[in-house]
Amino acid sequence: MFESKFFGREPIKKPQCPFCGLLIEGPKELSTRRPGEMPVGSCSCGAVYACDETGHNLGSAMIEALVFGCNMDWDLAWGLEAEEDYLQEIVENYDLKNHLIIPGGAYEGRRIAGALYFIRLHKDVQEVTSEGVQQRLNQAIPVSSGSSAKGTRKHPLSKKRVEKLVEGYEIDPILNAACEDKKVIRYLQRLLYSGDTLFRQRAAEILGKACATIGERDPGIISKLLQGLFYSLIDTAAFPPGAFEAIGEIISQRADLFGGYAPQLYQFLADETRKAQALQALGKIAKSSPDILRKHTFHFFIYLEDSDPDVRGYAGWLMGNLGAREAKGDLEKLLQESHEIEIYENGNIEKKSVGQVASEALKKITT
Repeated sequence: MFESKFFGREPIKKPQCPFCGLLIEGPKELSTRRPGEMPVGSCSCGAVYACDETGHNLGSAMIEALVFGCNMDWDLAWGLEAEEDYLQEIVENYDLKNHLIIPGGAYEGRRIAGALYFIRLHKDVQEVTSEGVQQRLNQAIPVSSGSSAKGTRKHPLSKKRVEKLVEGYEIDPILNAACEDKKVIRYLQRLLYSGDTLFRQRAAEILGKACATIGERDPGIISKLLQGLFYSLIDTAAFPPGAFEAIGEIISQRADLFGGYAPQLYQFLADETRKAQALQALGKIAKSSPDILRKHTFHFFIYLEDSDPDVRGYAGWLMGNLGAREAKGDLEKLLQESHEIEIYENGNIEKKSVGQVASEALKKITT
């Protein structure tokens, strides 16, 4: 069924699909993707796969394979559930250079730790996506030895340097470093625990911009970060004060990639201690990408009459950013409120009364 040779006790063999057992072709690089992203392939049974050459980025490989299987339709991919809509398997000890499985983990003097992450969508989904997937593969190119070259790495930023740059609101050096060194994401993430509100907001904004830069070529890493931030909101022991702010910034910077995560914020609107922050994050997302929230506008009306003035204020800000003309009457009721909320924009925090926020929202929806 497959060609094999022996290396020690275990056979070296050609890769097979874990779902049907057929031999598969080597993964290819899509013409629509950037160099350095994971190559992908498909089996005649309908399964697709992504190659993680290092074996250390399986989460990213899973997302690469799932989105590829959905013909690069991110909205469709985020709406699918494992087991219910697709099956997944991992084939380990994959050598991309020779397109072989090396059970011993070493070959020709090299350590082999690669993996192929397989996704097989259920038939009803395949019927929608399979033609587009095959067209993309037909235009794909074989992986070349220089295609994933990392180039000359710049000197990475230290934790302390990142902290100083955030404090001074110096964004460009951090974004330049993020293109070469993904550790910058971790350095920014730790700053979300700061008790200094302005510093924390700046860290969240710059984290969002850095994620947009990295997410362009490796969305899996950013998806895992978002998942971790949402989990931290549920696990109160690990809750960083800047989690909501970071989630809002990350999604707002690249709603085309991560907009599917926005509805997860709705669960916190029922929490008296979290709903103001959730509305603030939704308002941030609505400012850059109102379309992904606009269909849920009527669900936010109740918060314009909430007993907490912070909630009323951020709900008003959200309505203005959504362009919700139907909220005109409710916003007019807030015009005389003097309670102040904080609005972060472009590196600074401005205090505005709820009435002022409502007035600005009314201008947005009537012009």
